[in-house]
Amino acid sequence: MNFKKFKTEFGGRSLEIEIGKLAEQADGSVVARYGGTVVLTTCVISDKPREGINYLPLTVDYEERLYAAGKIKGSRFIKREGRPTDEAILSGRVIDRAIRPLFNSRIRNDIQVIITVLSFDGENDPVIPGLIGTSVALSISKIPWSGPIGALSIGGIIGENKKIEFIVNPSNGDKEKVLFNFVITGTGEKINMIEGEGKEIPENIALESLELALKEIAKLIDFQKKIIEEIKPVKMEVDLPEPDRQFLKEIKDFIGDKLEEMIFQPDKKERMEMVNKLKEDLLFYIEGKYPGEENRILEAENIFEEEIDRIVHKNILEKEKRPDGRALDEIRKVSCEVGLLPRTHGSALFTRGSTQALSVVTLGPPGAEQLLDQMELEGTKRFMHHYNFPPFSVGDIAPVRGPGRREIGHGALVEKALTSLIPSKEEFPYTIRVVSEILSSNGSSSMASVCGSTLALLDAGVPIKGNAAGIAMGLMLDSSSGNYKILTDIQGPEDHHGDMDLKIAGTRKGITAVQMDVKVEGLNVDILKEAFLKAKEAREKILDVMEKVIKEPRPDLSPYAPRVYVISINPDRIGDVIGPGGKMIHKIIEETGATIDIEEDGTVFVSSDKAEGAKKAIAWIKSLTRELKVGEVFHGKVTKVTDFGAFVELVPGQEGLLHISELAPKNKKIKNIEKIIHRGDTVVVRIKNIDNLGRINLSLFKKKVKKDYR
Repeated sequence: MNFKKFKTEFGGRSLEIEIGKLAEQADGSVVARYGGTVVLTTCVISDKPREGINYLPLTVDYEERLYAAGKIKGSRFIKREGRPTDEAILSGRVIDRAIRPLFNSRIRNDIQVIITVLSFDGENDPVIPGLIGTSVALSISKIPWSGPIGALSIGGIIGENKKIEFIVNPSNGDKEKVLFNFVITGTGEKINMIEGEGKEIPENIALESLELALKEIAKLIDFQKKIIEEIKPVKMEVDLPEPDRQFLKEIKDFIGDKLEEMIFQPDKKERMEMVNKLKEDLLFYIEGKYPGEENRILEAENIFEEEIDRIVHKNILEKEKRPDGRALDEIRKVSCEVGLLPRTHGSALFTRGSTQALSVVTLGPPGAEQLLDQMELEGTKRFMHHYNFPPFSVGDIAPVRGPGRREIGHGALVEKALTSLIPSKEEFPYTIRVVSEILSSNGSSSMASVCGSTLALLDAGVPIKGNAAGIAMGLMLDSSSGNYKILTDIQGPEDHHGDMDLKIAGTRKGITAVQMDVKVEGLNVDILKEAFLKAKEAREKILDVMEKVIKEPRPDLSPYAPRVYVISINPDRIGDVIGPGGKMIHKIIEETGATIDIEEDGTVFVSSDKAEGAKKAIAWIKSLTRELKVGEVFHGKVTKVTDFGAFVELVPGQEGLLHISELAPKNKKIKNIEKIIHRGDTVVVRIKNIDNLGRINLSLFKKKVKKDYR
């Protein structure tokens, strides 16, 4: 393909799309430039479908390269990039969620999309050009796809008139000031993915941002359509086998009315056992009638799932009948408990229906902060949320390994929901880690983790700025008629077979995190408005239940939590605390058992499991950094005797010189100073003067000296 370049203005900056220069053997290849951020997106499809699967085999990989930001990995032994960082996994998930609904779910050819960040300018988020580049690459390739999509991030700041002003694609510098930041994708008239966080943003502001986003997305769609028209891609024919009518009738006759009866069994465990048994019987029947025809078995599984989908949609749309019998806006039974675990710093159990999250808080000193050494992120992080989803939570057996993409994604969503509510380091000088263990799952365990984590933080005595809860909203949509129903607190088949999964977390004041995925082309703002408002009602009902158990942070920390004390010293005296080669600070830590963290501005954090150890360390640091004044009197200890005088320790770490002339009576000369004063003696001295180098000269204030001056 000949090299082509396309430009447009987007968010006040130039967006450039380059085609035909890099990665020419990929089925689709695009370089997207936005400011100094450059992203390469490639996509490839296999020529033949994969045998023996009944799902769309799409993989999306987001690759961060440290050279993009001019960095070398901090590890001394390993300099090569390893497994994707959590940030890269989250970025890949965003792109996957945006493009997946626009593929035909019956495609069985392997499709791989790889987004590689080649240059990062520190200002422009690579995810946005990555999303746009992915859309263009798929659109101009031979891969069947129903795009294009547009993508942007939108933030809000308080303007001069004290009203919210929206910013399209806020830079990294702006992100520190914005009240919210949402990544939004769509097809021009509809939105199909949202990912974002905010500082208790009212619903009406969030909805206004969605309306503005759609207008900007429409411009990007027009820009991409011009590119597609010029490239004129030829799409490949993929095998999308449809079952013959006779086989379809055979499956439906076997299922009969039994499946519908089973789906509307309120108890999840009984429902799953009954549905799985019927499925097993069906596959056994097909295997016996069509021996060796593996495709028949896979097709039977597809038809079975499609029948569940049809039954769930039909009953909700026509009768407002949900599988567990709830009303459309009804929340499952909620119960809460705090303080379950005696030796942890805070714990809570949140249960909603058969979804159960155990959240546990651990408090640590500032030195326990997470170090960030990534392409986009540097520095430290003092609040962390981690999410675990063991196989027993859904009655499965599976290897227990490290966190997968889903666990990383859910953990990050909860972290977003709570970060803006965590007190500042000045208010609460602790590193905070929350872990949510999903003990049972039947819909929206991430939102249960928001609730459980809030309760656990309160139980730990963390003075959070507001209590947060979360809820998952669903949708059943008839695309042909436009008829739809919004569902509150989705579970099981509503989640799996529904057309939307909208998770919203926040306080009574507003939204702190939002995440939306769809299985349809997209949704208009009217549907989203209804869903957002119903989510707010549900969130407040859940908070009512939570706050009956615990509403305010406990006044005292757990006796097993470390105590962190904060003192301030003159920044010029930090070296006195550290000492040559760190000798002094190591000595303090060794003798007191305390942990000491010092910041550049002179703020010192002293933490210890035992109060007496911390108090001893604080006294030591204060004495090391005490600003001594002329005229002060001390009972000092002689640490060294020389021919010209004695050095006297006034306070730990600070000495002064008592000159030999100060020890002799007037007009007398001392021949042997050690006959008058010895190492280890205690003398009462006064500070005579302090020179411009900080050296302290002393005079004798009170001392009986021997009168032998020979």
